[in-house]
Amino acid sequence: MHRLLVIVAALVALPGCPSKAGKSDPLPPPSPTVGDRAPSPALTEDQVREATLAAAITRRLERDHLTGHRLDDAAAQAAFTAYLDRLDPAKLFLLAADRDALAADATRIDDQLAAGDLSLAHAGAARYAARVAVVDALVAELLAAPLDHTDREEVELDGDKLGFAATEAELRDRWRQRLELELLERTALPDPPVKGAPPPAPLAEREVKARTALANAYAGRFARLRDTRPIEAAADLINAVTATYDPHTEYLPPSDKANFDISMTGQLEGIGAVLREHEHFVEVSELVPGGAAWRHGGLTPGDLIIAVTPAGSDPIDIADMHLDDVVKMIRGPKGTTIGLTIKTAAGDSKKLEIVRDRIVIEATYARGAVLSGKGLPALGYVYLPSFYGGNGRDAADDVRALLERLAARGVAGLVLDLRGNGGGLLDDAVELSGLFIDRGPVVQVADADERETLTDDAAGTAFDRPLVVMVDRFSASASEIVAAALQDYRRAVVVGAPTHGKGTVQQVINLDRDSGGRLQLGSLKLTIQQFYRVNGASTQLDGVTPDIALPDLAAHLETAERTLPHAIAASRIAAVDYAPWAATWDLAALRAASATRVGKQPLFAKVTAVTRLMATRKGETRVPLARADWEAFRARRKAELDAVTPALDKAPATLTVELLDPPPAPTPGERVDDRLTKWRDSLTRDPWLDEAARVLAQMTR
Repeated sequence: MHRLLVIVAALVALPGCPSKAGKSDPLPPPSPTVGDRAPSPALTEDQVREATLAAAITRRLERDHLTGHRLDDAAAQAAFTAYLDRLDPAKLFLLAADRDALAADATRIDDQLAAGDLSLAHAGAARYAARVAVVDALVAELLAAPLDHTDREEVELDGDKLGFAATEAELRDRWRQRLELELLERTALPDPPVKGAPPPAPLAEREVKARTALANAYAGRFARLRDTRPIEAAADLINAVTATYDPHTEYLPPSDKANFDISMTGQLEGIGAVLREHEHFVEVSELVPGGAAWRHGGLTPGDLIIAVTPAGSDPIDIADMHLDDVVKMIRGPKGTTIGLTIKTAAGDSKKLEIVRDRIVIEATYARGAVLSGKGLPALGYVYLPSFYGGNGRDAADDVRALLERLAARGVAGLVLDLRGNGGGLLDDAVELSGLFIDRGPVVQVADADERETLTDDAAGTAFDRPLVVMVDRFSASASEIVAAALQDYRRAVVVGAPTHGKGTVQQVINLDRDSGGRLQLGSLKLTIQQFYRVNGASTQLDGVTPDIALPDLAAHLETAERTLPHAIAASRIAAVDYAPWAATWDLAALRAASATRVGKQPLFAKVTAVTRLMATRKGETRVPLARADWEAFRARRKAELDAVTPALDKAPATLTVELLDPPPAPTPGERVDDRLTKWRDSLTRDPWLDEAARVLAQMTR
């Protein structure tokens, strides 16, 4: 029977692993709080709700969190710093005086929350709203006349490198610089020019149009910012506190809990993207396989959505819009179109039109193929995008069926592709590992008091030929468990990039019961356990290091667990007894041969070059504001990127891929669904898969 919760990790925001069965039972009744008594006539329902919520969160954190940390003055000070960063990360609203006034309560946050007091959250929200009103007037004044683009100055875009402005005059100048940059971007001509487009309007005309559009966009944005909901103000402070425990402990207000449930099940409507707030915009954190955005191909995790265009309407600037409101705009009936303006991780802007659809759940299931090519025997290939279960099928059973079909085809070995696999059901991770080993422990789970070993008890294996497991930095949780177990057993050679490194377990706790069910409080996602490999090492922080490392296209991204603030430290426990596989391959020889091939692959050379370039750009947070300087700056950066960006979609095909389940021929008049065909074609020119296949071929000799 599957565990009630799942282990899953989305790309940047990683939902948690499941608790053990015993840990998912109701916790002991909480001690009395404000919400457990009859409401005082002096308190409104919202005040009772907040008091109950704050006290419940504090109690749960101190009693049940894996670390056992107390919420003390030091943690309160760290929470205050995080709170200011959540409130005004770019330092474009609050003044130093506001920070100082709020700081009077910095070391009292722990005591206030324990007493059910969220007054700091509302004081911060009130000051923020007041400053938004001031900035609203400043921006309207600045955009009422042309801005000067001749001064040889630069704007700093990294809020971490800025202090809070000391005066309104300094704040005004900060906004002037930001607006000048936005106008430069809005009035710039396309590079390269769009073929067939009409001649561009004169610069002066483009500038007037851009100022008008920008003024309208900011007017709406500031109106939304002043309308901070009480539950959002409370959540900002509470999550500043939870973040001091670890990155995955998080308070989910009722609306966020609903969205969390959707992201966990993959049952999304609309475009099939999991979204989250990122500074002033909405970031794509995950694309649901089979969803409209996934099929479209133009949207990528990490992209920022900066505007939404409903059918027949003008673009709506969504900066600082409530996430719920953005989601409501993007969702819609099947067959309708939604327009998105996005900003990519490289800083480019582009417009997309995506036809909404129901998510095709079939695309989340395991898929199989037979690989062949020059110098290769017939090899099996299984792609597993997640560990799923329920509704009559699960990942392990599906993979078992594919393995039987591949074995019948006489394949010499198997590539198990776990790239981008953010996790799923724990039981399926254990069962899937058991397809390749003959009985034995798979993973250990431990908290401060007890340790449990999860074991594959099934006799025999479903596949006993050489095995390569492909991973990348987006392989997390359950996929890390499988890769680690097969590596420790020496059952497989792991190929790719280091995995994410999330080795902790979260339990989602319904907080409504802390009020006896009378109040809607939301939920707390709480870290309660840690995973360990059978050899006693932890996947936390370190993840799984591949036996054969390949160039990593995402090496410059700071997405790994170890880059997250307050990530829980790795630890080690005793190993359990297990019997390694009698491997017949020479790992050193495999590494040497792979390194030779990789060194001769021009695409890999460009992958290395582009990641080095993007890494050097992390510190480039100052942008020139004189038009001539800015245009030269933009042209230089574009030329640098164009010179090293690998054209993966134009790479020559090196593999022949025969799908076990090819797409059916379309009936007359039916829209051609070429997803599987495109996926198959992408595999034929995938240099990482080609290299994994060549490693596997050497293992079979």
